[in-house]
Amino acid sequence: MDLPTLAVQLLNGVQYGLVLFLLASGLTLVFGILGVINLAHGVFYMLGAYIAYWLTRETGSFWVALAGGLAIAFVAGLALEDIFVKRLYGRDHLAQVLLSYGLILVLDEIRLILFGKDVHSVPAPQFLAGSFQLTDALSYQIYRVAIMVFCLAVAIAIFFVIQKTKLGMIVRAGAENRDMTRALGIRSDLVNKFVFAAGIMLAALAGIVVSPLSTVFPGMGDQMLILSFVVVVLGGIGSVPGAAIGALLIGLADTFGKVFFPSFSSISVYLLMAVVLLWRPHGIMGTREV
Repeated sequence: MDLPTLAVQLLNGVQYGLVLFLLASGLTLVFGILGVINLAHGVFYMLGAYIAYWLTRETGSFWVALAGGLAIAFVAGLALEDIFVKRLYGRDHLAQVLLSYGLILVLDEIRLILFGKDVHSVPAPQFLAGSFQLTDALSYQIYRVAIMVFCLAVAIAIFFVIQKTKLGMIVRAGAENRDMTRALGIRSDLVNKFVFAAGIMLAALAGIVVSPLSTVFPGMGDQMLILSFVVVVLGGIGSVPGAAIGALLIGLADTFGKVFFPSFSSISVYLLMAVVLLWRPHGIMGTREV
């Protein structure tokens, strides 16, 4: 493999890892802070892509689809937390798994009613639709670079909010000792609503930004959900920095596994997880280090 091709694969791995981070960061926030296992997380990734397709078709603007998709996902997250999820706090994980699996069935049926079984495509924004030349025979999509820059900006924003703002301080305090934050007069119910809705919004955001790169199809979130759980376990349950490290490792392992070991590419990420967990049983960053 020559250097330009290696560079392309490295960029693809980083881009894939950053998209995985968007998805997994929402999952690790919900599980690490609320203690809720949300198996429906991948469905919101899929619905984000479908909403991007719908709004782009109706308005002709990907940016309207981006803003509208985030708003719809956040409101949906608030509603689901208020109607269903808040009843699961403190309950065993079996109840959480059963409820979230029920949500998968209901939301997928809604997707079927609204969009059918057809496969759709979403055009990239016009000024990001081209590519630039790396060599005479090798080019790289501008939109992929834009995704990397955008995902990095979102990651920096997440870290800033969690580590440097009053809201982040309240979220971290709630993750450490929910009873104490409640005793100090902090509305933990509002914090829970915000965290869950933010997690759903991040899942939908990942689906929206990746929709111009691939087709939008039923079940597209299933594999991403599995990989998100791998990222969460690999990085450390409840750790956003761990999710960032784990997502980049998984993105690179998956990309280079398909290049160098195509026959074993489907298990490369799980082998990586096994190796890391043998070294760090609680994940790279440990647990609950929001």
